[in-house]
Amino acid sequence: MSVKQTEGKITALYERLSRDDELAGDSNSIINQKKYLEGYAEQQGYVNIVHYTDDGYSGGNFNRPAWKRLIADIEAGKVAHVIVKDMSRIGRDYLQTGFYTEIMFREHGVHFVAISNSVDSNDQNSNEFAPFLNIMNEWYLRDLSRKQKTAIRIKGESGKPTTNIAIYGYKKDPADKYHWLIDEEAAAVVRRIFRMNVEGIGPYEIARILYEDKVETPAVYLGKKGIGFWKSKEDFSSPYNWSGHIVGKILSKPEYIGHTVNFRSHKESYKDKSSVPNPQEEWLIVENTHEAIIDKETWELVQKLRKTPRRKDTLGEANPLTGLVFCADCGAKMYNHRFKGDLENGNYPYDSYECSAYKLESRKHKDVCCSHYISTKSIRTLILETIQAVSTFAISNQQEFMEKVRAASKLRQKEEAKEIKRTLSRERKRAKELDVIIKKLYESFAVGRISEERFDSLLEEYETEQKQLLSSVESAEQQLSAFEEDTVRMEEFLSLAKKYTDFSELTTPMINEFVDKVLVHAPEKIDGDRVQEIEIYLKFIGRFDLPEPELTEEEIKRQEQLRRHRIKSRERYQKIKAGEHIIGEPFQLICKCCGKTFESKMSNAMFCDQNCRAKYYRQEAAKKRERKCTCENCGTVFITNRKNAKYCCESCMKKANQKRQQELRATNKNKEKTA
Repeated sequence: MSVKQTEGKITALYERLSRDDELAGDSNSIINQKKYLEGYAEQQGYVNIVHYTDDGYSGGNFNRPAWKRLIADIEAGKVAHVIVKDMSRIGRDYLQTGFYTEIMFREHGVHFVAISNSVDSNDQNSNEFAPFLNIMNEWYLRDLSRKQKTAIRIKGESGKPTTNIAIYGYKKDPADKYHWLIDEEAAAVVRRIFRMNVEGIGPYEIARILYEDKVETPAVYLGKKGIGFWKSKEDFSSPYNWSGHIVGKILSKPEYIGHTVNFRSHKESYKDKSSVPNPQEEWLIVENTHEAIIDKETWELVQKLRKTPRRKDTLGEANPLTGLVFCADCGAKMYNHRFKGDLENGNYPYDSYECSAYKLESRKHKDVCCSHYISTKSIRTLILETIQAVSTFAISNQQEFMEKVRAASKLRQKEEAKEIKRTLSRERKRAKELDVIIKKLYESFAVGRISEERFDSLLEEYETEQKQLLSSVESAEQQLSAFEEDTVRMEEFLSLAKKYTDFSELTTPMINEFVDKVLVHAPEKIDGDRVQEIEIYLKFIGRFDLPEPELTEEEIKRQEQLRRHRIKSRERYQKIKAGEHIIGEPFQLICKCCGKTFESKMSNAMFCDQNCRAKYYRQEAAKKRERKCTCENCGTVFITNRKNAKYCCESCMKKANQKRQQELRATNKNKEKTA
């Protein structure tokens, strides 16, 4: 290269150091590289020296700020010489390194020197060994990546967290970097997020609430403490910009119940810095490695709630019963229908459930299942009454409660255990048959009866089936063992019942924490009443049948009043339906006392005026006083409502009076004779 061509141009000294290079000793340090390159440039008489330094950047890729600046200056024609300590400083990707040194630098007339490797672009003989150097540099990076993966795998399998920083809500223990302690400030936010989700608030709504309350996002919070990706940031433009995705990730982490989770993701290649998520079955979860922020029951409840999305309906409300109400006959979910109503046009508001299978197939004019219609108000009332009754009974009669639950559990487990035993026996038999089949397959292959391709195909198929069977057998054995040990968690239900002191109103947290599922049966007509059975299954104990209490006289009377009210309501509805009565007009009724016809706006009015009302109830009161008496004159048994009645009629009363007078006169005569 002539003096004219290099006059006024830069002599670029490029230095690079990564964490991997630090392991090779101090000779690779940035300071030593600069001294080494400056000494060489001075010895060769190069002037106009400019340093391009990438400190802490890997040679596996070329996305480095100083290198990008150097390439831009080369393309702008500002650079005459590029000098590096050795070829590995340019990079450890042999294809890209070769492209820059063999093609790009030559196209732009740049003189390249790698001092330690004796590579000089002006000396053709020195360049012959350069491709091999690049391959060796990449092999070094590949080997180092493999060793690091092995080290991380060993550390992860030992139960130590493989992450460099503790997740939001925790901090590293100063005495042990592999142990996490609770960061109370962040943990309070985590607890609040879980609590809001249990209350029926979705991730995106939680994010909005946190934004309005000016709660810092995890990245900002950690960044201000000098931790994480934003540790070097000084200005945070959107510190409260929570998203539903961030909230969802927090709600899904098992770390918050005290577990360590390793191997969530992997990198396809040491050249690729982006992480690829691993399937959840490939995660390694080490339990109880640090203190929990969230109790296990709450965490499991949240995972169940997140499986069923609760979208806001046309009324702007999310239904807390979503995913809990099922048809008892076909097992399909019940669809909730809400309508706020339009009273001006005669449309009344409603909120009810119907069988989804019936609703969907009815559009295709097919008869599948039946409606199972039930109002949401009825379901909520029954749930509240069930929770109230069972919780009160469990707390006040703990021993009897435990005995009833245990007896019901044994009966339920006995039926389920029969089916599991049948399945287990069938799968064990098939697994043994596969052992024999695989053995015969080997023999057939050994004597040449089947080809190698056919052998490999059949062997893979049989081994896959056997692997699935063994997994199923293990799962069934564990389930059977659980049945034998009585897994009913009555103590957990008791602690949950004691947690709530006010059962007067059904809240979303109560539904989420108490209710497991609700089964709605088809309605029936009994004595003219529409009767519908609802089964409510509670968490930990399933369906619980309380002892039937004996009704008091007042309760029996109240039930009779309700029955009569239902009859009247049906009669009124039938009249309206048949067109015999128009809404708003008075009803034509018959007085219960005098039998006259009268009008009233109330369909249940019984008397035409107050006099008839008073007379009727006097008669009713007299009827209640009725009793059987024996006539003192003739001995006839008669019914009376008077307290001192002695005779069945006036004739007997006159005869009795005459008899008494005769007896009195006879007594007086005897007295006179005696005197």
